[in-house]
Amino acid sequence: MFEGRRLLIATKHHKEQVIAPTLEKGLGVLCFVPENYDSDIFGTFSGEVERKNTAVETVRAKCLAAMQEFDCDLGIASEGSFGSHPSVFFAQADDEFLIFIDKKNDLEIVVRELSLDTNFYGENILNTQMLLDFTEKVQFPSHAIILRTKPDDLTAIVKGITTNSHLEDSFQLLMRVYGSVYAETDMRAMYNPTRMGVIKIAVQKLLDTIKSECPSCKTPGFCVTDVKQGLPCSWCSAPTRSTLSFIYSCKKCTFSSEKMYPHQKTTEEPGFCDSCNP
Repeated sequence: MFEGRRLLIATKHHKEQVIAPTLEKGLGVLCFVPENYDSDIFGTFSGEVERKNTAVETVRAKCLAAMQEFDCDLGIASEGSFGSHPSVFFAQADDEFLIFIDKKNDLEIVVRELSLDTNFYGENILNTQMLLDFTEKVQFPSHAIILRTKPDDLTAIVKGITTNSHLEDSFQLLMRVYGSVYAETDMRAMYNPTRMGVIKIAVQKLLDTIKSECPSCKTPGFCVTDVKQGLPCSWCSAPTRSTLSFIYSCKKCTFSSEKMYPHQKTTEEPGFCDSCNP
């Protein structure tokens, strides 16, 4: 279905470095990045352009716009969000979405990778020592830094800082002119190897999903669409909120199947039971 076809990668932040090798080897596609495509029109991490829609809506619009502009029927795009992890308290997370669209075969596949592996961080900087402490926290200079006057302030902003001289000069300038500095990690993929690594994991997940065919009609993308709770407690046998099964569904036909005990356990510990441990 994909062998020998051109796959457009809708990016301006060098994500092809981790996307192209995996998909060219796994699908036999010929990846390319369009010249002069500005994905920043859909939103920027530093706030110059606000992202108006959800991550899934944004990544879909980003991919379709590039496919239309450069006349390609096979495309891929990614979109990331950063902030508090939805279930791990006090932890930061990188939430990456990848979309694969095949107009020729009317196919759309979306995968998500939610990772705790991120150096997403920001801090008000009052002096040079605080700045040096910040650089250690965010793995500078392998990971770039952004300096601005205040959080979310666009009055003066310096992005893509990767050298000590650029960092020091920018800090001194902002302090002298504005009297305040806020430092944050530059989360654009080409400036953040940790984020690039999370995207690489998401690409492998996407490839595995594409290669998972519907047992009935052989359409790619036969994947988990629902999760059933109710794994029984090992003491009282009451249903818990832990996963009992995964529901797999086809994107084209109505075929679906249920995989019991997807986490390789048939009962749950009493500590996770609302009856035994209310």
